Amino acid sequence: MNINQTVSGSSLTMRLSGRLDTVTAPQLEETLKNSLAGVSLLTLDFANLAYISSAGLRVLLFAQKTMNKQGSMIIRNVNETIMEVFEITGFRDILTIE
Repeated sequence: MNINQTVSGSSLTMRLSGRLDTVTAPQLEETLKNSLAGVSLLTLDFANLAYISSAGLRVLLFAQKTMNKQGSMIIRNVNETIMEVFEITGFRDILTIE
């Protein structure tokens, strides 16, 4: 998985590509922990993300809980396969997806 970050004031956009799974989820979690200080809007762009596993969902839950305390989080460009995972797991109800 690759993570491309863009910061604009207190907004952070992360563009993820590849697979968010057991192997790559720790990388995203560490990147988030090191990047969220002072961020009031986190945007995750999934345009090039092909797959998400339960480990990836756990990291999204961590990010959502963190951003609930300091601002908001938006997920954009979710493909059909990942949207189905969000619907089955109930994550569609707790995440803001555009």
